[in-house]
Amino acid sequence: MTKNLISPFKALRPTRESCQQVVAPPYDVINEREARQIFEDNRDSFISVSRPEVTFENKVNPYLKEVYEKGRSNLERLILEKKLIKEQTESFYIYQISHLNHVQNGFGVVGSIKGYIENKIRKHELTRPEKELDRVNNIDHLNAQTGPVLGVYKDDAILKEITKQTVNSSVPDLECRGPNNTHHKIWILSEESMVQRIYDQFSSHKAIYIADGHHRSAAAARVFELRNYQGVDNFLMVIFPESEMKIFDYNRVIHLDHEFNLTSILEKLNKNFEIIPIKEGIKPNQPYMLGLYAGNQWYQLNLKNSFVLPEDPVKLLDVSILQSEILNPLFEVEDPRTDNRLNFVGGVRGISGVEDYTNSKPNGIGFTLFPTSMRQLMDVADAELLMPPKSTWFEPKLLDGLLTNTLD
Repeated sequence: MTKNLISPFKALRPTRESCQQVVAPPYDVINEREARQIFEDNRDSFISVSRPEVTFENKVNPYLKEVYEKGRSNLERLILEKKLIKEQTESFYIYQISHLNHVQNGFGVVGSIKGYIENKIRKHELTRPEKELDRVNNIDHLNAQTGPVLGVYKDDAILKEITKQTVNSSVPDLECRGPNNTHHKIWILSEESMVQRIYDQFSSHKAIYIADGHHRSAAAARVFELRNYQGVDNFLMVIFPESEMKIFDYNRVIHLDHEFNLTSILEKLNKNFEIIPIKEGIKPNQPYMLGLYAGNQWYQLNLKNSFVLPEDPVKLLDVSILQSEILNPLFEVEDPRTDNRLNFVGGVRGISGVEDYTNSKPNGIGFTLFPTSMRQLMDVADAELLMPPKSTWFEPKLLDGLLTNTLD
C-alpha cells in the first residue's frame, strides 16, 4: 500500500466475552472520584490503564513515574489474562455508536503522524501543556495509544455504502454498553480486498479533521519525536462522516479569586449586549446569544445589532466573542488554555452542570453558549487557524479500551 493519511492496523482489543467488563469512559470526561468508583466496582476496567492513579489505595499525584508504570503493569495483566487480545491481521474496524435515536458509523484506523505534522490531519485547537505532557507519559510508558482520537471526514457515498452493507448483513464482532445509555458495536474488516478497497477510497480524501482528542494526537506526535522518529508513525483514530456528527455546546465557568460586583459587571456588558434577567437557566438556541449565571440568577445576553462582527472565521465563533468581549476585558483571562480560574463544562451535562460547577466554589460566574457547527470547525481547520480551547463537545463519546494501538 502507498502512504495514505489513514491505514489499517492490528488492534489490541477485548474478546467478545470480556468486552463489557474491560471498556471504560474516556479518561478526560470523568473526574477522579468518578474514575475511582468505576475501578472499585470493576477491577478489570480499562480505567486502570488510562487513569492508573485510581488504582492506588491512597490519593497520589497522577503525574508521578510510578503511576504511569502502574498503568503499564495493569495493561500487561489484562493481556496476560487474555481479556485483551491482539488482532492477527491488519484490519479496519467499523465502529457504530447509537444513543437514543441517533446512530453514527465510523472507521477505526490509524492516522499518519507525518500527515498530522503537515496539517493534512487537521487540528483546530491548541492544547493545555500539562494535559499534553500527561498523555505523552501515558503513551510512552504503555508503549500504546489507548484513547482514540475522534476524527471527521467529508461525506463519501462509497464509504457509506461499505458501512451500510456491513452493518446490515453481519453481526458485530464486539458489542457493549457505555455511559449515558450509549451502545457500541465493532465490525472487524480484515479480508484483504475489503481492506484495500477502503484504503484506496480514503486516498482520495485530501484532509481528515480532528474533532476531539487534540491532546492525544499531539502527544502521539511528541512520543514519535522523542523516539527519534523511529518505530510506529501513526496514532489511533476513529473517524466519522461529517453529516453524522453531533456537536454540543461547551460552556465556561470562571471562579474569581475575589468577590465581584455583579451590578458593575452587567453595566459593562450593556455596551455590547442586551441583558434580560430570566428565572431559569438558558441553553442558547442561536448564535451570539449567551447565558450568564451568577448569584443564583440567570441572565440572557443578546449581542446587539450595533456590534460589528469580524470576518475572521475564528473571531466569529461564539466562544471567541465570549473571550474577546467578556472574559478578557472584564476578568483579564488572556489565555484560556493556562488560566486556572477558568473551567469547562460539556453541554451534555446540561444547565444543571453549569449551575453546580458555578456554585461549587466561591465567586463563580457561569456562561452557556450556542454550539460551534461542524462546518465552522472545518472552515477554521482548512484556513489553518485555531479555535479557542474547548470550543466543541462531541457526543456520544468513544470508549477507552475497545480499540488500542500498540507501538511495537
